[in-house]
Amino acid sequence: MTIWQSFKMAFKSIVMKKMRSFLTMLGIIIGVASVVIMVSVVQAQNAQSMKYFEKMGDNKIQVRAYSFSDMNGDTGQKLYDFCLTLGDLIDGITPEAEISDKATVQYGSKTLLINDYENQHMNWEKMMHVKLGSEQFGVCNNYTLAAGREMSYLDIEKSNAVCVLGSGAKQELFGYTDPVDEVITVNGKPFTVVGWYESMGLWPEMDNIIVIPYTFNRTLNQNQTISSYVVKAKSATATTEAMTRLSAFLSGMFPKNADGMIENGDYSVNSDNNYAQDMQNASLMQSLVLGAIAGISLLVGGIGIMNIMLVTVTERTREIGIRKAIGAERKSIITQFLIEAAVLCSVGGLLGIGFGYVGTMIAGKLMPNITEPGVILLPSPGITVGAFLFSVLLGVIFGMYPAVKASGLQPVEALRAE
Repeated sequence: MTIWQSFKMAFKSIVMKKMRSFLTMLGIIIGVASVVIMVSVVQAQNAQSMKYFEKMGDNKIQVRAYSFSDMNGDTGQKLYDFCLTLGDLIDGITPEAEISDKATVQYGSKTLLINDYENQHMNWEKMMHVKLGSEQFGVCNNYTLAAGREMSYLDIEKSNAVCVLGSGAKQELFGYTDPVDEVITVNGKPFTVVGWYESMGLWPEMDNIIVIPYTFNRTLNQNQTISSYVVKAKSATATTEAMTRLSAFLSGMFPKNADGMIENGDYSVNSDNNYAQDMQNASLMQSLVLGAIAGISLLVGGIGIMNIMLVTVTERTREIGIRKAIGAERKSIITQFLIEAAVLCSVGGLLGIGFGYVGTMIAGKLMPNITEPGVILLPSPGITVGAFLFSVLLGVIFGMYPAVKASGLQPVEALRAE
């Protein structure tokens, strides 16, 4: 019997006993569909998380440095000066601070209330924030200019009354009008708009910002201590080295006592790259766990395949005896039954992939946050091909024992079977 004849016989067997074949394949169908759906959803969630980190900006380092005796911002100035020496590793540094008291921003008849929790009912999507930043605020926080310019070093040094608007603040104050060179007031003090940023496309509160020089911290923010900074590294490799150097520098500024405690303040150096890597590792572990759970269904399906193939061997004992009596070799019979088992699993795998595609699309509709708006969630080609090949492999593995058993029948005993 040729390979082609074995395939024809396998398909004929499935067609002749449709219900039995379907019930046999059910475990494979459920298992493959489960693997496709769960892994696709986890991959989509991971992809969205990675897009979030990309939009937020790769290679960002969060530095917190606070000294109990720092009344004049010397800690921040020393950190800023040190970062200037790391020009080969970093692109910039900016404070991560904002006006914390109530404030009023006005342009013409438009008024924005800052930190007015009572009237805004804690609606974070509509609240505006006045950020205190350096000339590198946009670079460090991954904002892109839509028009105008960033604040300059001289703007910071001379405390020039200039500002850059986020797209949300620009829309609230100016609508579709170009705001560059227009003047707004913050608590009655005029600020000239020198530029505005494109939307970040993440959360509205990230666009609802007005950035002013951090040197206005003394007059507009009651000279509150700035202790948080964002440092932008040039690359992932540079991020690691910059973090090491920053940690060494800060450990020198904040020495520990004999008990290992920092007496004069505190500091920390962290990176979003670490969080992204941790999230990828967690996503991989989640995929493996969910895949293992779905694999139980495949294992059950494989046992069902083995069971039905043993039944098939029993039903076709006389056929096997006749074939062996006329000279069929063991490998020929083994090949025939392995092909039948593989075809049975392959058809089940294809049906499982089909159900998996439908289930993945439904999951994407029920969980819209895991995809971009208007994008239909579909399994990746890698998952599809992998699931199909695994179902074929499953048929070969679980069909091996029945095939070997069939090939080991003695012709005389097989011909006696009823």
